[in-house]
Amino acid sequence: MSRLWRVGLVAGACAGAPSGGGQAAPPDAPPRIGNLTPAVPAEPYGPTEGARERIAAAFDTARATGRKVLLDFGGNWCPDCRILAGLMDDPAVAPWIARHFVVVMVNVERMNANLDFLEQHGLKITAVPTVLVVTAQGKVLNADGLTALGNARAMSSQAVIDLLAQWEART
Repeated sequence: MSRLWRVGLVAGACAGAPSGGGQAAPPDAPPRIGNLTPAVPAEPYGPTEGARERIAAAFDTARATGRKVLLDFGGNWCPDCRILAGLMDDPAVAPWIARHFVVVMVNVERMNANLDFLEQHGLKITAVPTVLVVTAQGKVLNADGLTALGNARAMSSQAVIDLLAQWEART
């Protein structure tokens, strides 16, 4: 189980001092991380099996904790997916992510597995990573920007976090 998944399930994760050159931010504000260079995990996406159950459990947790669900559809072969996963798992970012989202890393292999949730919502995956921010009741909040993080390696770390914060603020 990745650290991101464990951190994402912890209700109201404790805030700690940011690392990696980040600056302290108010508890609900996204961290100020500038051009943080995260460690890039080799395989942030687990097996394709069990995705439906992990997604269902995330919605149960989100309903119980008042957080949103962040579904990260990607693959271990994808450099942008791995960079995004590393950024969300970075100690300067992970506590903020955990306070706002229940994260599920969904392995879609070569965009040919675990696509049912997208299809149920009338969405189609055209690139990875595809990130969905969803209310605990199932409303997709960022259908207008599903592939906005598809070139995460060309974005600053701060731009990625600011985009996640914009999506999190939607209702």
